[in-house]
Amino acid sequence: MRAVRWHAAGDVRLETVELPPPGPGEVLVAVAYCGICGSDLHEVADGPHAIPVGPPHPLSGAVAPLTLGHEFSGTVAALGRGVDGPAVGALVAVEPNYRCGRCTACRDGRYEVCAGFGFAGLMGDGGLAEYALVPAYMVRALPAGFDLAAAAVLEPAAVALHGIRRSTFAAGQAALVVGLGPVGLLVCALLREAGAAVVVGVDPVPARRDLAARLGATAVLAPDEDVLAVVRELTGGDGAHVAFEVVGAQATVDAALAGLRTGGELLLLGLVDRLTLPAFDMVNAEQRLTTSVGYRDCHDELIALVSAGRLDLAALVTDVVALEDAAAALRAMATGGSDGVKTLVRCGKEAG
Repeated sequence: MRAVRWHAAGDVRLETVELPPPGPGEVLVAVAYCGICGSDLHEVADGPHAIPVGPPHPLSGAVAPLTLGHEFSGTVAALGRGVDGPAVGALVAVEPNYRCGRCTACRDGRYEVCAGFGFAGLMGDGGLAEYALVPAYMVRALPAGFDLAAAAVLEPAAVALHGIRRSTFAAGQAALVVGLGPVGLLVCALLREAGAAVVVGVDPVPARRDLAARLGATAVLAPDEDVLAVVRELTGGDGAHVAFEVVGAQATVDAALAGLRTGGELLLLGLVDRLTLPAFDMVNAEQRLTTSVGYRDCHDELIALVSAGRLDLAALVTDVVALEDAAAALRAMATGGSDGVKTLVRCGKEAG
């Protein structure tokens, strides 16, 4: 089969690789679509960050070179021994985080922070290929007729939903979302679905601000506008109950904190190595700091929302490229960026 493989920073190749039949507890997925994520671009630009290049990953057993892609959907092609379903031919999405089932976090039901933390497509072979071989626990069945392009966006939607669940947000409250990439846009949409009274989105890219407004944001602004004044105007002078930082940069963390009310909460979804926080001010305002990574048990709720027409994941798809063009697209996006929202790779024949 053909697969897009990471060898080193700047070195991604479309290669032909042999894929074994599924072993016990495994499912072979014929991939329809795979999304390109910012994590992929970081690996292409200046990795490795998450990709194992020394010791193999403890759960996947993988080491570079490996197949990229952790946002993917398709159809079941074959089942390994001991796997009851979904049946061959069923439409599926993949929840790509590895879990051991034995560590304290897994026993507590928090498999998103498993001691063997990792994702297929970063710490093991993923879905930027014609086929993907994954543990059966990663496979999520989709209703008949579910749009497989939209299904490839379920993974970033799960990141957004988990972040909201991790926060103290409640219906009727006001929220600030700083960073309107795919996850930030989905935070906006899911907040409105959950009953937010006010959602203010901030991003430098006009097209992303426009999409946030279509997805339900009350107000959208560029970072160089007076965000604090708008937030205060919409909240009676108090500020947001929760600010979601979805970039991973000091400036955007500062902007998110500035928009919080006394007793508010900063929810960090963006990834950054180190930050400086105004601890004195936060303590005196009794503001909370919460973090969120990955997801757990989000896909069923999201699938139901999409099926009911209450969440439009297809709206985020701005570009679709063929598998044979994916390596070039990754290199171009890693070096030149993109004003689009979500680029999908068409990996095989779409089912359904």
